[in-house]
Amino acid sequence: MIEQPATNQPILLVEDESDTAALLKLILQEKGYQVVHAADGQDALNKIASIPLPSLVLLDIQLPHVDGVTILETIRATPNWQDVPVILLTAVVDPLCIRQAVSIKVQDYILKPFKRDTLLRCVEQALTPPRRP
Repeated sequence: MIEQPATNQPILLVEDESDTAALLKLILQEKGYQVVHAADGQDALNKIASIPLPSLVLLDIQLPHVDGVTILETIRATPNWQDVPVILLTAVVDPLCIRQAVSIKVQDYILKPFKRDTLLRCVEQALTPPRRP
């Protein structure tokens, strides 16, 4: 039985490693997500200023030109973008960096190399509205 795509929600993917970006796009598009890719930090800032609001941002921390923490700060300071869920997907394991990112409101933090199921679970949780009592 072929699984139907879950959604067509847009996701901004900020990833400089081309192989990783291609894999992430494939995984997300298989589930029906629309993926807009930014290949470096400056490209991400340009997209934040120009694309329609995404449902989610998947963000690497170590990026050329502008680092992921600066991009996260920009997202939180940009009108209409403040509440967009952000998942960090990175190889950075520095506790100080993690604390800094968490203090800027990230939805989740996934370490590379990632597992497909973990990634999809985190994305689905980030896109599921909280239940009201």
